[in-house]
Formats: sequence, C-alpha cells, structure tokens
Amino acid sequence: MSNNHSWYNSYPKGIEKEIDLTKYNSIIDILETSMDKYRDLPAFENMGKELTYGEIDQLSQNFASYLQHELGLKKGDRIALQMPNLLQYPIALFGALRAGLVVVNTNPLYTPREMKHQFSDSGAVAIVIVANFAYNLEKIIAETGIKTVIITQLGDQLSGLKKGLVNFVVKYVKKMVPNYNLPGAIPFNKVLSVGASKAFTKSEITLEDNAFLQYTGGTTGVAKGATLSHKNVVANILQCDQWFLNTEKGNELVVTALPLYHIFALTVNGLLMFSLGAKNLLITNPRDMKAFIGELKKAKMTVFTAVNTLFNGLLNQPDFANVDFSKLKYSIGGGMAVQGAVAKHWYKVTGRSLAEGYGLSETSPLLTCNPLDGTERMGSIGLPVSSTIVSIMDEEGNQLPAGEIGEICAKGPQVMEGYWERPEETKETFFGEWFRTGDIGIMDEDGFFKIVDRKKDMIIVSGFNVYPNEIEEVIVSHPMVLEVAAIGIADEKTTEAVKVFVVKKDPSLTEQDIIECCKVDLTNYKRPKHIEFIDELPKSNVGKIIRRLLREGES
Repeated sequence: MSNNHSWYNSYPKGIEKEIDLTKYNSIIDILETSMDKYRDLPAFENMGKELTYGEIDQLSQNFASYLQHELGLKKGDRIALQMPNLLQYPIALFGALRAGLVVVNTNPLYTPREMKHQFSDSGAVAIVIVANFAYNLEKIIAETGIKTVIITQLGDQLSGLKKGLVNFVVKYVKKMVPNYNLPGAIPFNKVLSVGASKAFTKSEITLEDNAFLQYTGGTTGVAKGATLSHKNVVANILQCDQWFLNTEKGNELVVTALPLYHIFALTVNGLLMFSLGAKNLLITNPRDMKAFIGELKKAKMTVFTAVNTLFNGLLNQPDFANVDFSKLKYSIGGGMAVQGAVAKHWYKVTGRSLAEGYGLSETSPLLTCNPLDGTERMGSIGLPVSSTIVSIMDEEGNQLPAGEIGEICAKGPQVMEGYWERPEETKETFFGEWFRTGDIGIMDEDGFFKIVDRKKDMIIVSGFNVYPNEIEEVIVSHPMVLEVAAIGIADEKTTEAVKVFVVKKDPSLTEQDIIECCKVDLTNYKRPKHIEFIDELPKSNVGKIIRRLLREGES
C-alpha cells in the first residue's frame, strides 16, 4: 500500500475522504448561512453577556459599513486586530471579512518592537486594539502605515451598568490601562453606532481572495505572514466539520479559552463552531483559574479545546473535578504536544478522552487529528484530515515508506500559497507542491503519524512558537553581552521553557540585566526562564553556534 494512502483503512466510519469546495464562495458564505439559520440562538457569551447570531450579523454589518463608508477601506486592505477574547473580537473579525479586508491577527501582549515589525511588514492601515495595550501602540505607530486606530475597552459590549462598572474597575481600581496618547483614535462603540447609519455594501469575495495574514516564524526565526486565502480557511472548516462526528447543529457549547488570534482557536472555535450554530463561551483571562472554573461549572460544555499547559493547569486545581462533564463530547489538544500523563489524568477526571491534533499557521491549521470516536492513539498526532495527503520525506524530497523517520510534508487545499511578500522563504518551505512542516516524524503501518523531533531549533512554550534567533538578537544588543545562544528545555508547566547561554563582554553583567533587557522587547512567553553564563559557546568550524550540543548538555 502506498505511503500516501495507507491511512484510508484507518479512517473513522462516517468520514468522507474528500471535501466539497464548491459549497461556498468564501468564509462569508459560511458565516451568513449560520447567521440566517441560527438567528435567534446565542452565538457568543462573555462576562455574562450573550449575543445571538442575529445580533452578530447586525453588529458585524455595522462594523463593515464603517470601514467601507467612513474610512474608505477597500477589498484587500489589511486591518490588525489586537484583543483578547471579547465579544468585540467576532464583531470586528466578521465585519472586517465582510468588508473584504485581510485580517492581521496580533497578540495583545506583543512588545512595541514586535508590533512594529508585524504592522510594518503586513502594511496594515487600520487597527482595533484594546485600551489596555494602546500605550505600546503609541510608541511605534508613527513608524507604521496605520492611519486609523479603533480602541475598545474590556466591557464595551456588556449591558447597562455592568459596562461602565467593568471599564471603571479595570482602569481606575486595577489600573490595567496605562496612559496613552493616540489623537484621532475612535471608540469601538462609536464605530458601531455610526456604521449603523450607513448601508452595508456586500463585497464580491471569492475563494482565491486573501482572508488572513497569520504571523509565524515558519521554520526560521523571522516572523512572516502566512497568507491564508478564503479557500484555505473554508477548506479547513469543512475538514474539521468532517472530523467532528455526531455534532448536534444549533446545540453545542464550546469553551474558548485559547485566544482567537491563535490559528487553532480561530478556525476550530471561532469559525467551525459558528458554522455549526454552537454557543461559544469566550474566556478573556484563563489564567484566573478560580473564575475560569466558575464559568465552566455554569457552562455544561460539549466541546473543549486547549493546549497541554491549560489542560494540565486545570487538572491541578482541586475544584476542577466539581465541573459537570456529563455533556462533554470532545476534548481536543493542539498547538503543542499533549503529554501522556496529562491525557491520562484528563480521562480520569472527566471520563472523556483527550485527542491530539496537529497543524501550523501555514495550514489553516489542521493537517492531522486523532479520531474522535474513541479510537485515538496516545502519543500520536493522528490521521490526515479529508482531502489532505501527508508524507514522510527525506532531505531531497523523496517519500519514505512507513516506519522510516523523515520530515513531515503535506499537501491539501488548506495549505497556504506562501508567505506575504517573501518569495524566497516561500520557495524554501516547499518541495514542489509539498509543504515542509519542519517537524521530523514517522508514519506507522496504519497511517497514524507521530512527531519524533523538530528539524529546526524552534522552541514551543505553551503552544506558542519561540525562535532562538529573535531572543538572541534582543539579548546580544545589550552592550555588556558578547554572545548568546537560546534553546528550549523541558518544563513541567509549559512543556518547554527558554534557556539562554550568555558569554559576557563585561564581567559585571548579571542575570537581572538580561531579564530587564528582555522585558523591553520580548513578550512574556519568549523571555528566558533560565540564564547560564559560560566562557565560550560551542561552534562549528565555520563559526556557527551549535545549539544541538547545548541541548545535549541539558538532557
């Protein structure tokens, strides 16, 4: 049996091997179909406030109208969204897409340096940002092409007194909104009210049009925008839909604790579940475990997605065992490897299996997933989803038979066409039509895949990609540092943590100096948790730092 198709015999019953891309012309078709079909059902809930599918339809139209008629934005213009999980997110997301814009999802915890790179590289002309982080935007906006700033406060979509109370407490009691000065910034709710007075003009959008620039380091250290078309994302929605057997349309409740700016949550939680008429419980701050578990107790969830660290964090809270899991159908882990001990503990507490999936920003994201019918294999990333071929290849792009180790490569309609305005990097990421994931894996005789190593030096911290080059660039800029190398080491809480090896230029350099340097230019999960000073870094005969030797010294 060929390497490409041996998994077909292992497909769960009821899953079609191909998807029908002729069903929809764009992501908008999927959204508007659900808005019509489930109009009176709750679509999103956050901080106790619900919005129905019909309300999301109207509010996102209002947002789109403002973009079109007040700002004069055109199809293909880029807009950055920089918010945690709030009701404002799907309103802005769906509105921007309906206006024909390309969405640039941005982590709100990014430092000014990280923001500047992403906004400049993408050519974003507008941004929706939560007020808590507007002070960082102020520092770099003049160096970007952003002309319009829309600012929202955390409680803007809440009702009555609660809206004002939440915004007051966040700003004046908890002091979570540093002062900023962004003249001309427009309040989010004003955008909606003005947009409501304008007639929405439906954009002509096709499957070939771009929908997202999803920034990732890819298989190198420079953050690049994976250009995801409507076709890519529609394909992955349909592929995920095939995989979720036995869903009850209009009767599912998904918990979204992963941020919607992350590709996993964006496609699976945000778009797939919307297409199914599910109610989506948005968790703004999952780190507040007490409040998070309180929400879970009320939710009677049917679908729960997370990364390994979040599953593990919940399991280590005694009160989590008191959550009602009787309605829970699917528990899906992605973004990072699900540890076997965590999967076993999850089953013991919830009575439900924890299935692992695999994908990348460049693949919209899902490439493979364990079956959701109880036949998952622990330690495996599962089988390829519909209309997707996954293969193990050697360095020359030759396909390897089952049982041999090589690079995981894939092709399918969810795979990006390339990186935004980076043809050379795009070329290096493909073997012809095969996308090279940069992960080293193996396929067994039944077609199940397993990751055995990473080809590159990427570090994965709580499901987020961290690239040594970026960390090293920041630290070596310190005048007291001569050289630095960054690696990932095992960490019980985050799977991996960043460790740096530093060669001093000035003997008085301290760990605290390094920490303070990183605080300025690296968001929290990228900062080193371990710092070691050494006299010399291991290097090749051409002077290249050999990180592998540093990793071996830690094992």
